[in-house]
Amino acid sequence: MVTLFTFGPFLGTPDASPFVTKAMLLLELAGVPFRAVPSLPFKAPQRMLPFIEDEGETVADSTFIRRHIERKYRHDFDAGLSDEQKAAAWAIERMCEDHLYFALLDMRWIDRANFELGIGKTMFAAIPAPVRPLVKALVRRSTARRLHGHGIGRYPRPQLAELAIRDVEALAVALGDKSFLMGDAPCGADATMFGMVTAILTPPLDSALRRAMQDHANLVAYRDRITTRYFAGSGLGSVPPLSPAQPAAAPSPG
Repeated sequence: MVTLFTFGPFLGTPDASPFVTKAMLLLELAGVPFRAVPSLPFKAPQRMLPFIEDEGETVADSTFIRRHIERKYRHDFDAGLSDEQKAAAWAIERMCEDHLYFALLDMRWIDRANFELGIGKTMFAAIPAPVRPLVKALVRRSTARRLHGHGIGRYPRPQLAELAIRDVEALAVALGDKSFLMGDAPCGADATMFGMVTAILTPPLDSALRRAMQDHANLVAYRDRITTRYFAGSGLGSVPPLSPAQPAAAPSPG
């Protein structure tokens, strides 16, 4: 059985990281049995989660986990898609992971109020209390440097949100009235998109990004549809519907 190393469930979502959630859904879509084991990034190859162990083979990074599943278990996540659809799916994945994700990091880590309500309250419990504030400050500072290096962290928050909201609008248009990104059946890119959508929509943090996604009923319904279909057995299939009065989401790093 495949062992998937994770952060662990977070505020009603499968995992704190959208990339771990992506790997979980890929394994579910392929019908590959797995067990999720909470871990820490410093124990992982490249110091990032997720990674898997599969009969002595270690595979890190959700995209390479997908390649491993396709190679070893001969599962075609994009069966039936045209070359044009495959290209569009890949472009959407890259928008989610290389752009929108960094706005999610800003929402969770840099906004101090959101940090203290979300990650700051949940991620550091294992750190001894006397040094916990120092560790929090160091990790937040490291995340800020990461965002600055990417480029998106150099913008004032309203401009950063404007860029990210365009991503959200693009996802809503791409999904349209379809059940899944490319039609009636999920494809590989749905794992990426679902991971990001469910991370942003998770209560209880508030941000312009979450409010923008919440305004798109098709994205909220998409989150609910996949959660119910693939994660109900884990107790996550009854995620409460979002209302305009409800504050916004905050999972953790990816």
